[in-house]
Amino acid sequence: MLILLSICLVAQPTTCKEDRIELSYEATSPFICLRNSQSALATWQETHPEWHVARWRCAARGSQPKNL
Repeated sequence: MLILLSICLVAQPTTCKEDRIELSYEATSPFICLRNSQSALATWQETHPEWHVARWRCAARGSQPKNL
C-alpha cells in the first residue's frame, strides 16, 4: 500500500506538490494502512520539515490516481 500526500511548502503555502510514502509491508487492507499511517506520516514530516502535509490517503499499489 501507499500513502499519497498533498504537501505544501511551509514558507510558501501556495507552492504544493504530491508525494508518496511506500509502506515497507504489503498491507492489502485500507484499515491496516490507516492504522499504521500516523507513524509513517510523523517519520516523513520529521525528515521534511520545510513541507506541510495538507492532505493524505491510503491507496493500493498500481491503483493510485494521478491526482490526490
